[in-house]
Amino acid sequence: MEHKGWHSRGYLPHFDSQDVVQFVTFRLTDSLPKEAALRLRSAAQPESLRDEFLDRGWGACWLGNDRVAQLVEQALMIFDGERYRLHAWSIMPNHVHVLLSIMPGRPLGTVVSSWKRFTAREANIALGRTGEFWQADYWDRFIRNEEHFSATESYIDLNPVKAGLVAEAHLWPWGSARLR
Repeated sequence: MEHKGWHSRGYLPHFDSQDVVQFVTFRLTDSLPKEAALRLRSAAQPESLRDEFLDRGWGACWLGNDRVAQLVEQALMIFDGERYRLHAWSIMPNHVHVLLSIMPGRPLGTVVSSWKRFTAREANIALGRTGEFWQADYWDRFIRNEEHFSATESYIDLNPVKAGLVAEAHLWPWGSARLR
């Protein structure tokens, strides 16, 4: 499969390449109320506002279920080193952050879609439910340099602390900070 390079998914440009590190956020289908989603569309800095909204813990927060969080983490880790290289991740109650490098022939959208398809099916079984699990799209940002990488890795590690879920990053059971 070919990487898309610079492209658009109907808004902001995106960059898909094996030559960059990517920061990806994907979220549960009910994680942002309609009013919040509308505010994001008109926000001057939608990324910061999005992160603030997600950390409020809106929605059913199915990822707060240990069984579901574990299956999502295992799905992220299973192809680490084969399809991509994981650098950092944090599975929050209603969203997931991942910092990764994509391998040749593995477009970012294909990798994220694979995670979401598999985990949606398995999580719905674990929860005894049916229906949409993940929001259809995801957010991505390519990492520009080492400073940006470090800041993003720190953001991912500290997200559970910022959201008030734990006092220290290494205490969060569903993120890479506990392994460092």
